[in-house]
This record gives sequence, C-alpha cells and structure tokens, in this order.
Amino acid sequence: MSPFETFDHTADIGLRVTAANLSSLFEDAGRGFYSLIIDNIDAIQLRDERSFSLSSGSLEMLYLNWLNELLFCFETELLVLTDFEIHLSDHHLTGTARGEVLDIRRHQTHFNVKAITYHQLQVSRTHQGWLAEVILDI
Repeated sequence: MSPFETFDHTADIGLRVTAANLSSLFEDAGRGFYSLIIDNIDAIQLRDERSFSLSSGSLEMLYLNWLNELLFCFETELLVLTDFEIHLSDHHLTGTARGEVLDIRRHQTHFNVKAITYHQLQVSRTHQGWLAEVILDI
C-alpha cells in the first residue's frame, strides 16, 4: 500500500500522507507531491542533488513550507525529485533530495500544480504514526 494518496477537492486536489514517523511523513510527502506532477516517477533518475534547511513556528507551517520549496524547485529549475532523506527537530527540517531535470521525452506529466494552499492543512499524530493532508491548487 502506498504511503500517499490523492483525494478530490472541487477544482483542486488533496494529498494525504501517512507514515510511521515524522521524517518519513515529509519524505513521502515529497514523493507524493512529485507523483502529482509526473505520472511515471519511477523513470526519474537520481542525477542531481539538492540540500534543504527550513524552519517554521509550527509543524503545519513547516510541512507547507516544505511542499512550497519543492514547488519552487520545479518551477524555477524543472527539477523533479524522488529520493529524500529528511531530518526534523523542533520545527526545523534539514535534508537532501535527489532527482533530475524534467525530460519531456521520458517523463509523462500529469497535473500542473500552481500552489500549495492552507485550506484544510493538517499534520497530526495518529495511533499508527502520522497523518498529513493538504490541498493543492491545480
């Protein structure tokens, strides 16, 4: 079973991620985010690497900032990332991600994600681990 799934939301799309721990939640959110942009994310080769360091006042805002950072990488460099190693402490995220620049000859594009919204944003602990939901404007 996949750790992420989508759900319909009017003209937008929702991304729901579940994970056993918080680092995995952010890593799976990255893969889930890029799976909305690229249908065949398994075709992404690990040619480029990016480092990240983000802080926020709350876990929800850190999650939102993380997805916004990934959207920024795609919009400015056409970078699609699928391999993540994330470390979290006190609303601070550090980590690396690997992937490559979008190649329309090999990558099948899916949605055009315009923005990550605050609407229905949640990051919470569950009995099984962690759950995050966010709505993306497409």
